[in-house]
Amino acid sequence: MSTQTSDKYGKRLREITAVLHKHEITRGVTPEKLRMILEELGPTYIKLGQIASMHSDILPRRYCEELMRLRSEVAPMEFEQVVEVLEDSYGCPYTEIFEEIEKDPLGSASIAQVHKAVLKSGELVVVKVQRQGIYDVMSRDIGLLHKAVKVLPTGRMKGLVDLDMVLDELWTVTQEEMNFLVEAANMEEFSRKNEQIAFIGTPKLYKEYTTTHVLVMEYIDGFAIDDKESLLENGYDLKEIGTKLVDNYIKQVMEDGFFHADPHPGNVKIRDGKIIWIDMGMMGRLTERDKDLVAEAVKGVAANDVGLILEVVMALGEFRGKPDQSQLYKDIGDLLSKYGTTDIGNIDIADVIQDLMEVMKNNKITMPHGLTMLARGLTHMEGVIAEICPDINMVWIAAARMENPLYLQKNWKKALKKSGRSMYRSFQKALDLPALAADILHGFLKGQNRINLDLHATEDLNEMLTSLVKKLVMGFLVTALLISSSIICTTDMEPKVWGIPALGAFGYILALGIALFIFLSHFKFKK
Repeated sequence: MSTQTSDKYGKRLREITAVLHKHEITRGVTPEKLRMILEELGPTYIKLGQIASMHSDILPRRYCEELMRLRSEVAPMEFEQVVEVLEDSYGCPYTEIFEEIEKDPLGSASIAQVHKAVLKSGELVVVKVQRQGIYDVMSRDIGLLHKAVKVLPTGRMKGLVDLDMVLDELWTVTQEEMNFLVEAANMEEFSRKNEQIAFIGTPKLYKEYTTTHVLVMEYIDGFAIDDKESLLENGYDLKEIGTKLVDNYIKQVMEDGFFHADPHPGNVKIRDGKIIWIDMGMMGRLTERDKDLVAEAVKGVAANDVGLILEVVMALGEFRGKPDQSQLYKDIGDLLSKYGTTDIGNIDIADVIQDLMEVMKNNKITMPHGLTMLARGLTHMEGVIAEICPDINMVWIAAARMENPLYLQKNWKKALKKSGRSMYRSFQKALDLPALAADILHGFLKGQNRINLDLHATEDLNEMLTSLVKKLVMGFLVTALLISSSIICTTDMEPKVWGIPALGAFGYILALGIALFIFLSHFKFKK
């Protein structure tokens, strides 16, 4: 490391240390104190705080809510720096591409700022220009933050979360956001997935003028989604706008698995009767499995089914250490008691997901990144809806979309395929039951097997264990009937039915009947 670089590194570290000392960080970090520290440290830390606000699976919920208040506007770059970034990216004077660029930015954020411009071809565009040297600055500051974490006192926030892990996650997300080619690809994918929807639009991307540090797209001059007065004056129906907005967002999440993770009012415009989504730098993704599990979690809350939610949590999360299933079961039970017997139409999806993530955080379970972004997106979405049309219920609109014949057909095929796989696995396991049972009994007779149980005698648990024992006994019976009937069928025993001994045929029919009963009761139990 050169002397000059070392001096800059040391100077910045002293600045950070001074700010931390000013706010008496050794006495602990409250949500408000953390927000003020980040704002005072400047643009880099504001961006980190904004990204951190999405991670309610890692940070306590009150910290995330406070960090969402971080201001997005910061002091803009000088226009001379903007020109330098443009010409470094294009390798030519910017005047060869742009007829005109307004010197005053439309907005200036931590990573980039946007300017209104006119291309040589006459199109009105927005130019998003990355801050000069922001990558090196943020890389340096992340390294310094890792050092600063070591001076935090044990306990309080440090005891709740692995701050080094949080910083690594933030740096990964920030690097993606600093690559404007990723945002350009997001715009193309979003446009492609929504091109058949008449009331949805996206800005045109000028890909030939887009680089890692510069993004050029169509200028959108519509109304902000929360500008109620202007919308009403121009003949728009706020309820229709809100309903279409939510319907499209549910489609993005539950059908596309690719959704806008930052749908605040500044990123949603209304123009020519269309909802225009802009700023695709922060997009969320959910796998098919994640989408199914989220739907199951909401059903579990509506049905007050602790077992179902426990299954979802165990399937979704990644444990940071050995899980305490007893505590997890209790925490989920407490969550359900909060909602009681609330009808599914009155459930606030954002609150459910936030509460579920709080349970997972308390049990040291890390959520998939897409789900943390979904929680953030739903919070913004419900804020927008509450502003323009508070009567709209997101769950009702989601239910209406899921009743669509195409959606039902898709899920019917998926359920049938899943049931088929489940039946095949059950059949394979059933073939192993006699040998497995013999091994277990043999071990007990030799005194080699021990069972340690930690049971919680709730009604749900008693019902589940009783059902399990009954099904296990009937499974053994089916196995025994099949084996004995097969042996009888190899003999010439009279009388015969369909060319085989009647007793063997009766055994097969009885085994089939019991198996069918077990199969049907399984679905009844799940309901």
